[in-house]
Amino acid sequence: MNSELLVSDASHFRVDYQINPYMDPTVQPDTEAALAEHQAIVAAHLAAGRKIQYVPSAPECPDMVFTANAAVIRGEVAVLGNPPRERKTEIPYFRAWLEEHRYEIVEAPYAFSGQGDALACGDLLLAAYGQRTDGRMLPLLADELGYEVVPLRTAGERWYDLDLAVGVISADTLAYCPEALDAPSLRTLRGLGLELIRVAPEEAARFALNLVSDGATVTMTQGAPRLAAELRERGLEVVELDTTELAKGGGGIRCTALALDNPPPALWP
Repeated sequence: MNSELLVSDASHFRVDYQINPYMDPTVQPDTEAALAEHQAIVAAHLAAGRKIQYVPSAPECPDMVFTANAAVIRGEVAVLGNPPRERKTEIPYFRAWLEEHRYEIVEAPYAFSGQGDALACGDLLLAAYGQRTDGRMLPLLADELGYEVVPLRTAGERWYDLDLAVGVISADTLAYCPEALDAPSLRTLRGLGLELIRVAPEEAARFALNLVSDGATVTMTQGAPRLAAELRERGLEVVELDTTELAKGGGGIRCTALALDNPPPALWP
């Protein structure tokens, strides 16, 4: 889980439009600081023993640093994202990389936020719909990827992608913010039989749940001391990083990494 990640870079990162409540074109990120933040994230992945694949960002794609929205992948199958109009120029670059690396490409016929709304947890795929992802994508994801899809809805536009409301720590442990999910989704999540770590909304709003975990090391943003302490108490290595500039685009650490190592059903231990 999260042992091989596809990243881009922050060379062209800026706020040209507003497609989530965190973006404001009048508040631009500091380019050098954003580059340093992203480089620190990549360095942390490498230090944790994760393999990094790289696709360079394009000048016309200011959000390309957020690779998680490009697709969701299981085995050799990649279901491409179908993002808002402002980000559609990113998809051909990711498609080209995936084709070059011999992934079977599946088009998304409806709006789909890629891994941002589709979090693998063992043989489950936690999949949000209603904001960035059309509900008609969920049966397609089940058919194409062989997951048992768990439909969820987030509770408000600040949780515009599921990876702001839920973080996968391991195949049997999730961190989640109850206030970020609607009531039926909370019942669904609590009925999965997984261990759940409750995260306060003030920490979740600082992208605490937008994390990358391989089950041993959790790479997460600074500013969520309670969640970080809880994870350390469970014996996990926790690396906390500054994402101040990246947050101006509405993204955190999970947003900047697309997992490439979700195994097909027969290979899951």
